[in-house]
Amino acid sequence: MQKVEQRFLSYIQHPTTSKEDADTFPSTKQQLDFAHFLSEQCKEIGLAHVTVNAYGYVFATLPANTNDAPSIGFIAHMDTSPDASGENIRPQIITNYQGDDIQLNGITLSPKEFPSLLDYQGETLITSDGTTLLGADDKAGIAEILTAMEYLILHPEIPHGKICVGFTPDEEIGQGADHFDVETFGADFAYTLDGGKIGELEYENFNAAQAVIRIQGKSVHPGTAKNIMQNAALIGTEIASLLPKNETPATTEGYEGFYHLCAFHATVSEATLTYIIREFDETRFQEKKSYLQKLVDEKNIQYKNAISLEIHDQYYNMLSQLKHRKEIIDLAKQAMENCGITPIIQPIRGGTDGARLSFMGLPCPNLFAGGHNFHGPYEFIPISSMEKAVQMIIEIVQIAAQKS
Repeated sequence: MQKVEQRFLSYIQHPTTSKEDADTFPSTKQQLDFAHFLSEQCKEIGLAHVTVNAYGYVFATLPANTNDAPSIGFIAHMDTSPDASGENIRPQIITNYQGDDIQLNGITLSPKEFPSLLDYQGETLITSDGTTLLGADDKAGIAEILTAMEYLILHPEIPHGKICVGFTPDEEIGQGADHFDVETFGADFAYTLDGGKIGELEYENFNAAQAVIRIQGKSVHPGTAKNIMQNAALIGTEIASLLPKNETPATTEGYEGFYHLCAFHATVSEATLTYIIREFDETRFQEKKSYLQKLVDEKNIQYKNAISLEIHDQYYNMLSQLKHRKEIIDLAKQAMENCGITPIIQPIRGGTDGARLSFMGLPCPNLFAGGHNFHGPYEFIPISSMEKAVQMIIEIVQIAAQKS
């Protein structure tokens, strides 16, 4: 199990930040470089049919050693979030953590703010140094998958069907499934290892859309502007103020949806508001989009059609694809319990590659990778959670083979 830690510490040294609005796929060359590195890792441990395609997807297989078992896929993403730097990551190893504050460069990782730290007293934690993210999202998932594959190769007495391994680029910018070839991947069903704390088992996620509001103002000299000026910035603030104040990320949890103002760029002459809309329930999802359209239509009457709205759906709730495949959920749940892990079944307040892949014909719930506080310098991961993830993968394939 020491290998999962070593792999993780090695992988986070490869910067793989994805970049929004890039004109290439993958969005950064660093991801493609890492893909080729991982393909060599796959070959070194003995996986078969290792490929890296032009889009940077890494596929590999572990051939079956028993008949009639299902073909199971395990997927993780290679990129890290553009929300924080992923360059020159300097991990800190905190041994025998005792529940106290962890001082990093310029920040404090404190159980007062992050009470989940107290769940890992006496354990070894890996943190960033406070200046970058750590990269457990999702290089922990990659390390766990490859460690489990190596273990299965070294222990051929463990029965398993064909196992399909996939590493994807650009998940953090919502494009991880854009060029994923489900047929070539070859699994009957799969799991992403892209969840948080130990025990997470997720098969519901947001329905998601992006909305871009553009406002065309009329700029004249403010000294002679009466009844002429149309201030795009002020119109934008009016629109933002009319959306429900209790439906934002900071005021919602669980199954509650929201409008999130991601960016607001404005002058007198023009303004752009970029929103994301999130909702679990499909009816409420449509209602949220309709409400925003109605709001813009009403403002266009007031401001002489100066406002445009573009809404496009990004992904959908995978529950609609998985609710009739309960055996896939039950398999993961049983594997966790066999490994002494208490399953935590909850909705994802976000999305994963698995959500889109489920709609592409590959049922794909999400499992924990073990990390906490993703996308920023407070990120940490207990080594024991990575070890348990490795055990869970091995148990999943073994149970599936035994049942078949």
